[in-house]
Amino acid sequence: MKQEYDILVIGGGPGGALAAKTAALAGCSVCLIEKRPAIGVPVRCAEGVGEELLREFCEPDPKWISAKIDGARIVAPDGTTLDLKPEMAGNEVGFILDRKVFDRELVWQAAEAGADVFVKARAVDAIMQRGAVAGAKVEYGGVQRDVRAKVVIAADGVESKFARWCGIDTTVPMRELETCAQYVLSNIDIDPHKTVFYLGTEIAPEGYVWIFPKGERTANVGIGISGRKSGDGHRARDYLDAFVRDRFPGGKKTELIIGGVSVCKPLESTVADGLIIVGDAARVSDPITGGGIYNAMLTGKLAGQVAAECIAAGDTRKAALAKYDLLWRESRMGKAIARNHAVKEFFITLDDRKLNDLLSSVKNINLDEFSTLTLIKELIKRNPRLLLELRTLQKIIS
Repeated sequence: MKQEYDILVIGGGPGGALAAKTAALAGCSVCLIEKRPAIGVPVRCAEGVGEELLREFCEPDPKWISAKIDGARIVAPDGTTLDLKPEMAGNEVGFILDRKVFDRELVWQAAEAGADVFVKARAVDAIMQRGAVAGAKVEYGGVQRDVRAKVVIAADGVESKFARWCGIDTTVPMRELETCAQYVLSNIDIDPHKTVFYLGTEIAPEGYVWIFPKGERTANVGIGISGRKSGDGHRARDYLDAFVRDRFPGGKKTELIIGGVSVCKPLESTVADGLIIVGDAARVSDPITGGGIYNAMLTGKLAGQVAAECIAAGDTRKAALAKYDLLWRESRMGKAIARNHAVKEFFITLDDRKLNDLLSSVKNINLDEFSTLTLIKELIKRNPRLLLELRTLQKIIS
């Protein structure tokens, strides 16, 4: 590990890997550090991603695909189902990844592009110089050392500490932190090519249960609930255990994952002097689904591009790096995050009766393409009274 690089990337997930690869290909000297001893573990993700979204960055490779998904189902509290056919399911059609393999492949690509990669290397503080980020104090091999960089890219996930050390408020309100638990279950009867989502205040308060297939009789079965609904005896795992006992009593648990996902608005600014923040650390996971693979990859790639451009121009101040902040906010992803946060804020107010009524009203819809926006429009068309409750969304929907 050298003492100085053009770019230091903190975190070896998809966002960090794309940032490192992009910057290295642009000719920058890059160091990527990952605090865990192996890339891709533990998997704290349902592992689903849309096919078209993934193809923006790479061609699918069978070695890191667990399942091909060609449909989705949403289940209301009373059992009413909304089936999304392949031709209309949009980003719900895609792949369930094997993140252990996928993440390592992305980091290997970064290394092949020229980035130095170090695992079990932990940032323990920021190096600040005249108010600007100038690198990180890194603990590696039992030794703490200063690693200086012209730009630091913080890709250290939902639990991100680095941006906070740089003086940025990264607090997630408890009501907008989904607490999650997930089993890998085998020996269960599922449709191996369909994702399923269960809604309801009894089953998953202010959240949902998901079933993401990973083979013929194996799936990620997980739950996310609002942090404010979590407590002794009714935590995410308690709800998940109840669901599994009811639906999959013969399932074999081969893995348990516990974690959190932010469903709040993104950080007010994702740049500072000498700093770019990407992925979950920037709070850019989808506010409705909690999905973050694509969002991390997009922000990571943009971060690598902008950082390299600013270094070449000799200006890594916040004003110059702000191009990154503008690019992702004006992208399709950025606009979807803004819209979906407003939608999420409405839907968490619905009780089971309203959820049943709404899903029942659209269970036979036939859209050219499914998306959050088209679904909301269809709900309003069939439930005009929603206009009174969705005033904050009208400008977005129109």
